[in-house]
Amino acid sequence: MNLNSKNFLITGGTGSFGTTLCNYLLKKNVKNVRIFSRDENKQYQMRKNIKDSRVNFCIGDIRDYDSILNACYEVDYVFHAAALKQVPSCEFYPMEAVKTNIIGTENLLKAATNSNLKKVVLLSTDKAVYPINAMGLSKAMMEKLMLAKNLIDDMNTIFCATRYGNVMCSRGSVIPLFVSQIKNNSPITITDPQMTRYLMSLDESVDLVMHAFSNGSQGDIFVQKSPACTLLDLVTALKNIFNYKKENIIIGTRHGEKLYESLLSREEMARVEDNGKFFRLPSDNRSLNYDKFFKEGKEINKGYKEYTSHNTKRLSVEEIQEILLGLDFIKQALAF
Repeated sequence: MNLNSKNFLITGGTGSFGTTLCNYLLKKNVKNVRIFSRDENKQYQMRKNIKDSRVNFCIGDIRDYDSILNACYEVDYVFHAAALKQVPSCEFYPMEAVKTNIIGTENLLKAATNSNLKKVVLLSTDKAVYPINAMGLSKAMMEKLMLAKNLIDDMNTIFCATRYGNVMCSRGSVIPLFVSQIKNNSPITITDPQMTRYLMSLDESVDLVMHAFSNGSQGDIFVQKSPACTLLDLVTALKNIFNYKKENIIIGTRHGEKLYESLLSREEMARVEDNGKFFRLPSDNRSLNYDKFFKEGKEINKGYKEYTSHNTKRLSVEEIQEILLGLDFIKQALAF
């Protein structure tokens, strides 16, 4: 898709993903990138770092409809990254997750529709599949809001989404925590050594979102086929890289954590399209006529299995080390 002379809005744009996406778009000769967030200090720091006249900043809160409606003025496309993402925070303050991840998304969908935008790409998470925590539940509801818009026949704005797992070295992720513990000569704290998580770089997360942007139709959800590792293997790889010898401490599973994450449920795998590097999950466009809903269904092949961090490609310690050594964050940590 041609990005020349197009106007983009990134909600939650001062985060790790938003900053990486903004830099990507600036290389594509876009007309304007609007950063929408409520943190003026992060906007100030981002403005100092980027120094590009095509980037402008909009202070606002996704929870406030008028705020996001104003941000949509003269915008062509939106990437929706604004969210509460930390599982423990959402567990302790679930209504805050509802306000941001659910009500905030509804505000954006309504504003985008009323502004007649071309396309909105929403960022979801593996925790939205079989959710057991408030963060995952709120993101699952975000997806449902998007899918409900898909059922409106005369909808001009295209809404699609991506799901991905852990983005390495993003704010609040576990690798910076482990590196900090190593730098402070502290024991590394592990919740469960056999817990598995997907591994994805920030650049790969942008690739996934841009794939959805270029190929997404109404109601599509895209997933990248990502490898995974156990927490123990990840810690072992980091200790090898930094030549760190202290023992690990097992602290137990935190609020709302699962042993493994899922990017696609068994029911979704029954109708997913394999696009090579990516899965495309098309919207289920069957009528929600209540008579049909209660009396008719569709048989699912019982041979399908969900796509999880337990059954995807499992990385060895050596493979994890190779990936980590390619990350700027690790290179910088080794240099100081």
